[in-house]
Amino acid sequence: MATYAIGDIQGCFDELLELLSKIKFDQARDYLWFAGDLVNRGEKSLEVLRFVKGLGSRAITVLGNHDLHLLAVVQGRRKSFAQDRMEAILNAPDRDELCDWLRQQPLMHRDEQLGYVMLHAGLLPQWSLDDAMVRAAEVEQVLRGDDYAEFINQMYGNKPVLWSNRLSGWERLRFITNCFTRLRFCDEQGRLELKEKGAPGSQPAGYQPWFDLRATQCDPQQILFGHWSTLGMHQPSNVYGLDTGCVWGGTLSALRIDIEPQWTNVACRAICDPDG
Repeated sequence: MATYAIGDIQGCFDELLELLSKIKFDQARDYLWFAGDLVNRGEKSLEVLRFVKGLGSRAITVLGNHDLHLLAVVQGRRKSFAQDRMEAILNAPDRDELCDWLRQQPLMHRDEQLGYVMLHAGLLPQWSLDDAMVRAAEVEQVLRGDDYAEFINQMYGNKPVLWSNRLSGWERLRFITNCFTRLRFCDEQGRLELKEKGAPGSQPAGYQPWFDLRATQCDPQQILFGHWSTLGMHQPSNVYGLDTGCVWGGTLSALRIDIEPQWTNVACRAICDPDG
């Protein structure tokens, strides 16, 4: 039995199948963790959704910003752009079933036995892992409930930029969502910088990668994340960046996590402009 964590797929279904063949994935025995952004930009997002959903309990996926964008498009809250390549999903007979399944997925997964947590983008330095699980559950409850369409309508925006326990309503949920699905850089106070998408060193003065500011938390589990294609396969301390930019012409990567971590990669055939 093996467990693999896989970075952002973004519709690159052929590469996913090639990667699973390379690691000799056995659906009867093995488990897959997906770091979010199953869809968007690649040519086969529909096939990816159907495949991951079909894995049932053998797969765990956390929600990414592109997954939430799909839900917003289906709800009519956002337009689908040509580069999204969502037409197959939007026209699929099982579209609503797939989206209902997608919104049931968590923002954060924690396995204390394996010693890992997984999320799509980032963790606020001021939050312990316990804090983060509670915050994630707040958003998950709304996404899975009757008010999820209104949440989708309210989740867009870069403000507030600073966490406070006094935040409430949509502002509180928006901040939490931005941390889990969009965060790359923040400052020592936890103020978010959500516009910069480049590698470390490209950020404004006073901001750092979120994982460089978590040292005081002494996280008991190792952290897996995606979202940051310009970062590459990153492994600072107890943090593993899984997004190796497949849809941008890089690779799709899997990290085996049930034993001493081992990387496996396959090259991507699709090449898009790395703007997301």
